[in-house]
Amino acid sequence: MRYAFLPPLITLTLAALLAGCSDSEAPAQSGGARPAPEAGYITIEPEAFTLVNELPGRTSPYQVAEVRPQVTGILEKRLFNEGNTVEAGDALYQIDDKLYQASLASAKADLASTQATLKTAQLKSDRYEKLIKSGAVSQQDLDEVRSSLSENQARVAAGKAAVQTATINLEYTTIKAPISGRIGRSAVTAGALVTANQATSLVTIRQLDPIYVDLTQSYADMQALRNSMEQGQLETLGEDKAAVTLVDENGKTYDQKGTLQFSEFSVDENTGSVTLRALFPNPNGELLPGMFVRARLPQGEQQQAILVPQRGISRDPSGQATAMVIGEGDKVEKREVVTDKAVGNRWLIRDGLAKGDRLIVDGLQKIGPGAQVKPVDVNAQKTGTDSSAPADAGQG
Repeated sequence: MRYAFLPPLITLTLAALLAGCSDSEAPAQSGGARPAPEAGYITIEPEAFTLVNELPGRTSPYQVAEVRPQVTGILEKRLFNEGNTVEAGDALYQIDDKLYQASLASAKADLASTQATLKTAQLKSDRYEKLIKSGAVSQQDLDEVRSSLSENQARVAAGKAAVQTATINLEYTTIKAPISGRIGRSAVTAGALVTANQATSLVTIRQLDPIYVDLTQSYADMQALRNSMEQGQLETLGEDKAAVTLVDENGKTYDQKGTLQFSEFSVDENTGSVTLRALFPNPNGELLPGMFVRARLPQGEQQQAILVPQRGISRDPSGQATAMVIGEGDKVEKREVVTDKAVGNRWLIRDGLAKGDRLIVDGLQKIGPGAQVKPVDVNAQKTGTDSSAPADAGQG
């Protein structure tokens, strides 16, 4: 019975001895210092930066003319090809002009009659002017002759106006293009009755070269821009830098530069935005009315802007933007920063970082505030002047 308990006893003794050995060896294994983690950084250098806002917009014609008849009549023929370019003054439609030719002839005949009557009245007035001196006619007779002369002069003037009106109406039977541009489809055909100043237009002409682009910008953004300029954070652009660039729905950049014409003096109460209008050359007709586009509009420049990679900026649970920089003694410092806007894959920093700061962009997941790190210049590594690389380069 005594020998039955011997194996368990031996087992417990061996376990105690092994545990003692492990405890004695632990200090020896942990006695060496762990190396500082590598942190890839960039040195912040201010640079000149032009603030470019990308705004949505739509194209609209430079001029639009809805052609309507100014006289009533039967349309004889259409004189243009739909979709072609027309010049101002080109004949578009011909209205039957027979009645208007007759009206002009009648007005001319009436004028000739009144002119003949006027001539007779003028001769009579001249005689009475001479006879009144000798007393051959009374003053009343002279006054009546003078009145008749004035009446005939008025009739002649009215006759000339009637001739002019008839001439204009006859000219209106040929409907002409009021502006140059691209003409659309005709709403009427030969044989249709058209009336003067009718509500429905016969055809529409649009001038597309140049062409307008109407943009919308938030009034809050516009006010923030003005405030930045007033505080000296931004400078007004020179004329040579204020050209507007256009990008279509497919991301293609339009090869012609535009100029900003004006901005509205009212805010849309539904959207809180302001409309800006830019003018673009359109010699090849690439831009058509109603197209949705995006315009890159330079609105200010900053000579000492701080732009940093987006991967170097993070946000805490409260939404505050933060950055990790390498401070004195190669220790990590946490900075609260204020971001202005995203510029491509970089942040424009308004406050929190300065020239010469070493911003950590790689190895962020292995460090924390106060940690000792081994700095690795990311830019120097890219140019091959630093052979060392962060253990987790490209992350963070």
